[in-house]
Amino acid sequence: MNSTKISSFVDRIRKRRQEDISSTHSIQNDRKEESISEVHHVEDHTWWKNRFAFLKNRNFYKVLILGQILSLCITGTNVTTTVISSSYDFNVPTVQSFLVYAALAIVYNSYAIYKRGFRGWLYQFRRRGLIYFIIGLIDMEGNYFVVKAYQYTSLLSAMLLNCWSTPVCIILSFFLLKIRYRWVQYLGVVIALGGMGMLIASDVMEGKNYSATDAVKGDLFCLLGATLYGVSNVSVEYMSREHPIYEVTGMFSFFATFINLIQIVVLERNEFSQFTRNPEAIGMVIVFTACMFVLYSLAPVMFRLGSAVLYNLSLLTSNFYGLIFGIGLFGYKITIMYPFAYVIIIIGIAIYHFFPTPEPSIGTFTEDKFDKEYNELMGTQLPDEERSQT
Repeated sequence: MNSTKISSFVDRIRKRRQEDISSTHSIQNDRKEESISEVHHVEDHTWWKNRFAFLKNRNFYKVLILGQILSLCITGTNVTTTVISSSYDFNVPTVQSFLVYAALAIVYNSYAIYKRGFRGWLYQFRRRGLIYFIIGLIDMEGNYFVVKAYQYTSLLSAMLLNCWSTPVCIILSFFLLKIRYRWVQYLGVVIALGGMGMLIASDVMEGKNYSATDAVKGDLFCLLGATLYGVSNVSVEYMSREHPIYEVTGMFSFFATFINLIQIVVLERNEFSQFTRNPEAIGMVIVFTACMFVLYSLAPVMFRLGSAVLYNLSLLTSNFYGLIFGIGLFGYKITIMYPFAYVIIIIGIAIYHFFPTPEPSIGTFTEDKFDKEYNELMGTQLPDEERSQT
């Protein structure tokens, strides 16, 4: 009897121990699950926080605002070119570009000589002159073919084909600058181009699409011009990340001025003589020159802060600003699609920043690069007070 009680008592103790052990395991598992859940929650919170961190980054707003200033400059050039063509029957893209390049060359080369001396300017001319000659030729011909394309192709085709410069910048940046994009950057580009598509569709529905006189010729001109634009943008970005902006802008515009002058003599000699006898057209060309001067001066800054791709995405909003000017100047009517398209383009640019924007392998222009280049050109040490003026 006693042995039976003892055995029963031992069984109860064992059962309680097993219950305690299982209870302990259950509590530990619950705590582990809670801990894992908390970790996942923290990780999710951190992930979303990191994705929207660009909203607290001043550089994002600098790039956004600077891009819209550049877009307004493009709008100014489009409006003045439209007025010159429609009101004064003056369509000579080479003449218009000549004044732009000449102004850039005079201002920036004068500043380069002031900073480096004539000897330093000659050194940069000798060492990198061929590169800047090629960039100047590409940029000038890009301007020429895009403007010329509007004489032959339809407005819809020209606007669509001009978007080709953005993919060109992406491809060249991948190979030349070694930039590795994330999927979200491609998504941002597609969304921004989709916003541009809405603007074009709105123009077509409103009957703004004029007919083509020679569609094949015009489309080829537009594709060639957009490709040259993309090559020029990426080339200037590369050089701006390696050398001072005053050198880059001054040198390629120096060569473009002389190439432009030769092309005027060959292709637009008669038109230029007519232009000089029309003071009103001259006034509009001066406004065009001022807008382009600001554009070319700020574009390399945009390339350093952002990239050639962001530069091209930002310019997509120029059609919206063009509508605002067109309401007063040309009697355009606003449609509901325009504000939505503008917002979509801005959203596309924001999505491009959703992940940290990729940096080119060459980095950007720094004080160390400035010192090294100065020593190479001049063979002397740069004074401290000049290092920050890059």
